[in-house]
Amino acid sequence: MRVSIIMGSISDREIADAIVKQLKEFGIDYDAKVISAHRAHAHLEEYVKEAEKDTAVFISIAGKAAHLGGVIAALTTRPVIGVPCKSSTLGGLEALLSTVEMPSGVPVATVAINGGKNAAILACEIMAISDENLSKKLKDFRAKMEEEIKNTEYIYEG
Repeated sequence: MRVSIIMGSISDREIADAIVKQLKEFGIDYDAKVISAHRAHAHLEEYVKEAEKDTAVFISIAGKAAHLGGVIAALTTRPVIGVPCKSSTLGGLEALLSTVEMPSGVPVATVAINGGKNAAILACEIMAISDENLSKKLKDFRAKMEEEIKNTEYIYEG
């Protein structure tokens, strides 16, 4: 199984790169596409229907109107994680609200604005439910984070 990453625009590439980097650290297969929910709806529908055959989780990345995650969720019963993008208009608040405020019955799990890394980790957590090896990798990842925090020293000399 893999994670399918769908960007609404090529301008979302930096966030997709953060997702890909994190997925690679966990050894997760992925693919990444640019498909606009508004400008290429038929193509998006075709892609999601084909991809869901071997996709465990979809991650959408979109800004402004940010309907991409909701459209994907309407096309599949696979989990969808939405990453709202920061914009120059409202700083990403419009994308956050568009992504998180889904109608009952069609959920999109939503991470922070520009939160690509957390989207990748959440996808791995979903997949780890049925993958003991991935579950161990996540536990090791958390233990490493804890060690890094324990070993961080800060001395205030104010």
